[in-house]
Amino acid sequence: MPKNSRKLSGAVFTVTVLMLSACTVGPNYHRPVVQTPASFHGVSESQQTAQTESFADLPWWQVFHDPQLQDLIRTALKQNYDLQLAVERVNAARAQVGIVRSNQFPQVSLNPTFSGGKTEQGIKSNIFSLAADVIFQVDLFGRYRRATEAARAQLLGTQDAQQTVILTLVSDVASDYFLLRDLDLQLQITKETVQTQENSVKLTDLRLTHGVGTRLDVLQARQVLDTANAQIPDLERQIGQTEDAINILLGKYPQDVPRGITLGTQTPNGWRWSETLPPQLPAGLTSELLERRPDIHRAEHEVIAANANIGVAKAMFFPQISLFGSGGAAFGHSAFLGSNIPAPLGVGSYAAGLTQPIFQGGALRNNLRYAKSQDRQALISYQQTIQRAFGDVSDALIGYDKYHGVRERQELTVKDLQESVDVSLMRYRGGTANYLDVLDSQRSLFQAELSLAEARNNEYQSLVQLYKALGGGWK
Repeated sequence: MPKNSRKLSGAVFTVTVLMLSACTVGPNYHRPVVQTPASFHGVSESQQTAQTESFADLPWWQVFHDPQLQDLIRTALKQNYDLQLAVERVNAARAQVGIVRSNQFPQVSLNPTFSGGKTEQGIKSNIFSLAADVIFQVDLFGRYRRATEAARAQLLGTQDAQQTVILTLVSDVASDYFLLRDLDLQLQITKETVQTQENSVKLTDLRLTHGVGTRLDVLQARQVLDTANAQIPDLERQIGQTEDAINILLGKYPQDVPRGITLGTQTPNGWRWSETLPPQLPAGLTSELLERRPDIHRAEHEVIAANANIGVAKAMFFPQISLFGSGGAAFGHSAFLGSNIPAPLGVGSYAAGLTQPIFQGGALRNNLRYAKSQDRQALISYQQTIQRAFGDVSDALIGYDKYHGVRERQELTVKDLQESVDVSLMRYRGGTANYLDVLDSQRSLFQAELSLAEARNNEYQSLVQLYKALGGGWK
């Protein structure tokens, strides 16, 4: 064959291989079209007209203002074991991408050997040889490229899972901290009630001693005192267990948790709260929720990976071409009767092989069906994740709005009951009412104050849940 013809044939072969290598079977990914509501359920009309910014765009340290809570969250982000596991899963997924991608490159191995010795005939030899083998799987139909695409999507999904852990961790620490401060407030209310009721018992004892009271008045006064005393150990139990839960989130062994700002204090003019929470919080545009929540991103990356695996399954129907090459060289000599015999200088070989599946008992076809089913499952999961996200936001918006109203009305209830207790005590001291009226007022006031503390906690809990539902807290 003429020299020019050989060059032309080689060029044609090279171009053909490159063109075939650029061929990738299987569907290319396109983001699924999901119909989402134009607005969040539970948002007032005034909020819907001004949805330019979202409450979740704020970093967590601008949402939770208590310096002690901020320190706890920072500690959790450094030491929490779930977050450390999530980081290592990202590292493992990144390594897996490198493993899968390595199939797109030639595999080269070296085999150096050294031999020498002397035979009975006096032949001496010292020979060093070096052999090399090269194997390259030509990715004609994109099997390995699609596998790398799937591995990269899984890596991004693992990173999204890490961000979900961060979001959940910030929310859990804040939620447990507000619960702890609520329990502290309930314990404070209970101890103050105990002190007040001890004074009431002394008053009824004094009136009984002077003959203007009855034994029944004393027993009734002790009822509220006994009820309040019974609450204290149960509240202390809840406080200790909540501290344990916070320490586990911080990656620490159980110990005391330092406190920051109290939820509120009681004044002659009513309750004064340490922080003023707005009656409404902006939720933002519904389209932004798809970009903000990491669990939705993770679900989409699972769809991308499943879509790429369809290409892997389809590529297995087509021929696989393997290129082999080997070569070696030996350096040294042999000596016999004063003569040097040089070792061979080098050898080499090359080959190409093609493998075409013919019959595998339906394995390839069922593998493709499996890949398509996995893709449909990932798509359904993606749509379900979006639906649940909107449900979470709606629940949190409704909860925050209603709990805010409950707390305001409960404040009025406590104020009215406090006035009722003052009036009934004044009438009892004046002898115009029996102690049963005082007892009813005091018992109702004690329960109303505990309910007010719980309502304040529910308001904070709904704030945390709204921030989490909107996808805030992980940036």
